[in-house]
Amino acid sequence: MKNTFGYSVAVTLFGESHGEYIGAVIDGLAPGIEIDNEYIAHMLTLRRPDGKISTPRKEKDEYRIVSGIVGNTTTGTPLTILIPNENVKSGDYSEMKTLARPSHADYTAECKYHGYQDSRGGGHFSGRITAALVAAGAVCKCALEKKGIYIGTHVKRCACINDRDFDNFKQDIDAVNKKTFAVLDDKCENDMVNAIIEAASEGDSVGGILETAVIGMPEGVGEPWFDSIESMLSHMMFSIPAVKGIEFGKGFAISDMRGSTANDPFRIQDGKAITETNNNGGINGGITNGMPIVFRTAIKPTATIFKALDTINFKDMTDAVLEAKGRHDPAIVHRARIVQDAATAIVLCDALAMRYGTDWLK
Repeated sequence: MKNTFGYSVAVTLFGESHGEYIGAVIDGLAPGIEIDNEYIAHMLTLRRPDGKISTPRKEKDEYRIVSGIVGNTTTGTPLTILIPNENVKSGDYSEMKTLARPSHADYTAECKYHGYQDSRGGGHFSGRITAALVAAGAVCKCALEKKGIYIGTHVKRCACINDRDFDNFKQDIDAVNKKTFAVLDDKCENDMVNAIIEAASEGDSVGGILETAVIGMPEGVGEPWFDSIESMLSHMMFSIPAVKGIEFGKGFAISDMRGSTANDPFRIQDGKAITETNNNGGINGGITNGMPIVFRTAIKPTATIFKALDTINFKDMTDAVLEAKGRHDPAIVHRARIVQDAATAIVLCDALAMRYGTDWLK
């Protein structure tokens, strides 16, 4: 299995949903980076389940950093984060062990690992592993903020209900980073929550769209071809469970524009090059241009729902009907937004370290 992302700053994930621990190893962090435990704990809190719109599984996420720091600063050697799994109910999955949950990784895992995979709670494929990704991303995100680079994600759309776009980037990023349900227009939250609860009451689920903005990124970061900023971000975003699409700037809508509208005219403001519009999302030729990086991801509805679904038993290769048991989210889009923040921070730390060297993050 390939569980490592990055070149100069690399993150490796490990563990299973119902195993003893999940965790992450960050390699390539500069020595002397301050670790803010309250910051990490806050980001983990934003990933946790929240009432009727999330799974009943509650985990404390009392992480431990067991290597790579002395006191509260990094040493420059691999930093290892451990998060215990405590609230597990593996028995909920015993009857479904050989049934392929539609849109899950059960069947493909069977094809790849020949029955040796840990099927409890989705094993290594579970969204539970994103807690480790968030913890690692929190270290990176905090380091970026000390360099004046800020990341924020909001629920742009959920259950066909739309939030407004980013406007005052710094103010909006600060606002959503404090919210459990991250929307820019507070009026949207109640409508989205009610739609999620309605779907849950019918044994169903909903999806949505996340929009991320990054400000403060210096121009000139990224490569023209295979390690473009879009390529690296896209690679990482598709590693987040349930992400099925991504677009930058105006995204697919730019295909309906004429060049005269789609182009972002340059001008000088206070001695700095800026663009009058940002249809390309802060990236030209795969390289940052100094404008806000803006991208959106499509998050599918939670695959496990409480409705009878046609499937197969992949052990005896017969048709079957799945009636799911266990604890599952009727929507994950509101929890996934902090995962997207963390994943973005890891990508940008790696790209910046490749451009300027790992010590730049100090």
